[in-house]
Amino acid sequence: MTRRSLPTSAALALFLAAVAGLGLGAWSWGYARALDQLAQRGEADLTLAADRLTGQLKLYQQMAVLLADHPGLAGPQPRALLLAAADKTAALDVLLLNGAGRVVASANGTESTDVSDRAFFRRALHGALGQDHGLNPRTGRRAYYFAAPRFGAGGRVAGALVVVANIDRVEAEWRGARPAVFFTDRGGEVFITNRSELLYWQEAAQGLRPPEGEALPFATRARGPHTIWIEDWSPYVPSRALHLARALPVIGMRAQALIDVRPARAVAGLQAAALVAMLLAFGAVLFWLLGRRRVLALANARLETRVAARTAALSDANDRLRREVAERVAAEAALKRAQDDLVQAGKLSALGQMSAGISHELNQPLMAIQQFAENGAALMARGKPEVAGENLGRISDLAARMARIIRNLRAFARNESEPMGRVDIVAVIDAALDLSATRLREGGISVGWARPPGPVWVRGGEVRLGQVVVNLIGNAADAMAGRDQRRLTIALTPGSPVTLAISDTGPGIADPDRMFEPFYTTKAVGAAHGLGLGLSISYGLVQSFGGKIRGANGAQGAVFTVELDPWAEERAA
Repeated sequence: MTRRSLPTSAALALFLAAVAGLGLGAWSWGYARALDQLAQRGEADLTLAADRLTGQLKLYQQMAVLLADHPGLAGPQPRALLLAAADKTAALDVLLLNGAGRVVASANGTESTDVSDRAFFRRALHGALGQDHGLNPRTGRRAYYFAAPRFGAGGRVAGALVVVANIDRVEAEWRGARPAVFFTDRGGEVFITNRSELLYWQEAAQGLRPPEGEALPFATRARGPHTIWIEDWSPYVPSRALHLARALPVIGMRAQALIDVRPARAVAGLQAAALVAMLLAFGAVLFWLLGRRRVLALANARLETRVAARTAALSDANDRLRREVAERVAAEAALKRAQDDLVQAGKLSALGQMSAGISHELNQPLMAIQQFAENGAALMARGKPEVAGENLGRISDLAARMARIIRNLRAFARNESEPMGRVDIVAVIDAALDLSATRLREGGISVGWARPPGPVWVRGGEVRLGQVVVNLIGNAADAMAGRDQRRLTIALTPGSPVTLAISDTGPGIADPDRMFEPFYTTKAVGAAHGLGLGLSISYGLVQSFGGKIRGANGAQGAVFTVELDPWAEERAA
């Protein structure tokens, strides 16, 4: 052991001794304060228990005083009155005594019994309220007696009315409650308690002793003004308890309580442990700080040198990062413009593919309109206006059909920039079928479209949603080219989400994992066959609506499913 370690070890030992002493002092101080608080609460609980007992017994006392002068007791059948009073108050018995102390009438039929030797009767004979307690000789139960004098002619005591209170019923309401409370009479016997195992125990020089057998181990400890009982009488009586007592001269008893001190010891232990932990932590930190002071000074010098060097490097890196961020923002803006241009190019490409069919769709009604107009003129010249009117009606229907085709075409070609809103998906599907009608008819494709009776509102953009449906219908038509069976099935399921399923009878999807990749196509690349961007654009458009699009192979061909969020009012409905 070096010279330097000797003072360090001595200082450490001295510090630990000081911490132990402070911890013990903190425990003692905290225990004393906790006992003071525990005593205050215990006194309140003991007062409450005593007041409750005296209040319950006072009811029977008042009953004896009020019933003693009842005129019905002088009648021929006083027992009926006594029985009614006992039933209503749950008294153990009600007795009518004559001046000799013999029972004249009783609620329980104990007539002819002599109680002239009882203290409560002797006191009633002197014109005062008598009271006493003991075991009822008839029932063997604990009873408390209240005797009120009955005065006859000339103001002399002619007898007494005795109300016998049932102690078992009185203490039944608070048996088992905390804290443990017991009431001892003038002879030191436990006559009333909320711990039945202590009943009839006798006060001894120290604590209590059972009515039979030897006294159980018992000890006391003084902690300031408080007395601690240490015993092992029952699992329901605290083994270490604060003893409180109070005299109750009104009922001739002494109220006592045993308050468990384990919470006070626990609180004191926690306070002492917290103080010791804080002192040890402070000592450890102080020792570590003293030991590391020189190391930290050297490390601080090295750190300052490194910080100066790194600050310059970080400044340069920060400048480069700002430039890169500006370039990335510009690149993202250019990418967004390119994506919008690509979407529009995809729509124009689809229009190019549909141009021949749309021209046919418009040329056919134009020729029919010309023919119906010529026929109408000829019919008018022949004096047949009714038939000419039918031709005019057909011309009107054909013009409406052309207007619908042109309206759908203009809506599809429009470069939508408005925010998403409420869109009828049924109308979008109808418009897409109108735009694709010629292509489907020339390809010999039958369409199965179970159109709902009313609109189905979803959240999206009408033009972009129409492009998705047109792309899916066009892909299905291309896939079924040259097949023996060519059928396109469209199914719309309202709900949350709204589900649109488009299936075909083509050969299916060769590589499902790559079908949404840009420029991926199984057709020959060229202007007439597309660039492989339709599904990629559709995927991005559906994602922009907050929806989902999936493709899979069905029983006969490919099945594409689009899930869209319903409009807010539809979702609530």
